[in-house]
Amino acid sequence: MAEIPTAPVTRLMRNAGAERVSEDASQALVEVLEEYGEKVASKSVALAKHAGRKTVKAEDVLEAVA
Repeated sequence: MAEIPTAPVTRLMRNAGAERVSEDASQALVEVLEEYGEKVASKSVALAKHAGRKTVKAEDVLEAVA
């Protein structure tokens, strides 16, 4: 079950210039975003642990995507 709602993803696609967005397209992007988000989150947690912290900071997230 997706944790990211499709409505905001559809809105993102419309803001990017799409006139119409199918439900399948929105759902596909949700799945991609969730997979990518989990990878970034995992790397962020590892960076925080490596720094001796339990709290993940913005700098960890930014480093994870760099």
